[in-house]
Amino acid sequence: MYSTDKRCNQYLCPIVENVNVNVHEGASIHGRHPLHLVEKIVRERIQESLYWKEKCYGLNSATLMDRAVELDSIGGLYGHHQPTEFLCLILKMLQLLPEKEIVVELIKQEDFKYVRALGAFYLRLTGKSKEIYQYLEPLLNDYRKLRVHGQGGYQLSHMDSFVDELLHEPRVCDIILPRIMSRHILEENDELEPRESALEDDLD
Repeated sequence: MYSTDKRCNQYLCPIVENVNVNVHEGASIHGRHPLHLVEKIVRERIQESLYWKEKCYGLNSATLMDRAVELDSIGGLYGHHQPTEFLCLILKMLQLLPEKEIVVELIKQEDFKYVRALGAFYLRLTGKSKEIYQYLEPLLNDYRKLRVHGQGGYQLSHMDSFVDELLHEPRVCDIILPRIMSRHILEENDELEPRESALEDDLD
């Protein structure tokens, strides 16, 4: 059953309504079991959390969207190493393995900024270097505020800063990110066009 939120139904639910909701058996991402992209100690914290047990159990690719639109922050572990809801949903997505077209739509939609952040983080974990740059770099022009829940409580960040971290930092939200090829190598191989920033466009 989809959310009664009309915005959710209009923008997100049609994306996932025809998707196979079963967990993909024997799947591998970057040569590893998808769930192992999250370190064991973090994974165990998530699976032991109340949110995981009460809100994530039984979710499929469609009903997960109901949880995603409820997000009001991003982040990894907080307090006494408790996982954020954002982190729990990332692990659930790794369990469900939504189709790439779904993930891309989550990133492209503009109505729910934390859903966009969720899709961006998931693609950074699971995607190939070229598609990561292709779909995440446009978000560097998204300057909306994001709340970050961490060990010190809540802090303020912005979507462009979050995406910049995803592209350049080895660990984000307490998750070690898979290595990606540097942009200039992809440019030299004619796989990516040189990137022009919004500032360069304004100057032109």
